Amino acid sequence: MDLPETFVEGFHDENEVRKMKYYTFGSTGLKVSQLSLGTGAFSYFYGDVDEEECKKTVHEAIRRGINYIDTGPWYGHGKSEEILGKCLEGIPRKAYYVATKVGRYEKDPLLMFDFSATRSKRSIEETLRRLKLDHVDVLQVHDIEFAPSIDTILNETLPALQDIVKEGRAKYIGITGYPVTTLWECIERSHVPINMILSYCRLTMIDNTLNTFIPKLQAKNVGIVNAAAHSMGLLSNFGPPEWHPAGQEIKTACTEARQYCKDKGVELGKLALYYSLQQEGPATVLVGMKNRQLLDDNLQVFNDGLNPKEQAVYNHVLKIFEKLTVRHWENVEIENYRKIMSGEAGGGGFFK
Repeated sequence: MDLPETFVEGFHDENEVRKMKYYTFGSTGLKVSQLSLGTGAFSYFYGDVDEEECKKTVHEAIRRGINYIDTGPWYGHGKSEEILGKCLEGIPRKAYYVATKVGRYEKDPLLMFDFSATRSKRSIEETLRRLKLDHVDVLQVHDIEFAPSIDTILNETLPALQDIVKEGRAKYIGITGYPVTTLWECIERSHVPINMILSYCRLTMIDNTLNTFIPKLQAKNVGIVNAAAHSMGLLSNFGPPEWHPAGQEIKTACTEARQYCKDKGVELGKLALYYSLQQEGPATVLVGMKNRQLLDDNLQVFNDGLNPKEQAVYNHVLKIFEKLTVRHWENVEIENYRKIMSGEAGGGGFFK
């Protein structure tokens, strides 16, 4: 296998890099690692953060061949970007690609989203200061389904990102969101070239909706990031956070699968990652990792797959999920958000 262009002799562990798979990332031409590093957990959203451990994790991940890192100002109001900036100090800039976002910022729902051109341009300035970089490789519009309308994204946000690219502060443009139909509509209607999408929780053991769109995305040469293989905690032995928007049928099935895995001494999260790594189409599977133990566990799944015992449990868990009649929670978050914005009661289930 040829070494990727991100390989830096003297920094990388060449043997580990040669184990990693790299795929062309749509029209960007970048070759990104099949396993990539999400840093949303570099903030209080997912519990306490040990900055020194984050630093060691990032360093080790890149050294072992992971070259795509995702962050955003939404995660801890910039805390993820700030910590990541510290983590990247001393690492050759050639060794990694950084993707960040605009559009989603504050925890308060009334201040959470701002897709205006002005805010987007200010956001990238703040991001680059926090990351201590002069440019990012990918700049994404975060959760486009929450915009007042898709026209706002098309006529204001994306043109602003195009300006940012022309200025050299980003190289490529992307969009993220939960409803894949909305991502596809944006791509079809946009006059600004969209190089990639980040789709989360839509190519997992419980929901493979993204598969329907992969041929169309590939035909337009759009790079695909498959994020949240663990469905934001549903597919793990630890379980989902209280705010998870999934309905009761999904949660009940995941509880059954979780208990079965615990009884068999197998981590459900390992099976979930294995499933997503087997799916063709996405250039990379994005997984949040804030410590070296998680990194080691995920790389072990990547390198070694499942042992016979785990494979048997995996097959049983898939049968549990075959019974599902509902496999997603589309519109739940949007409806709760709209209620809050209109002054109605409600609003749980869209914090991620």
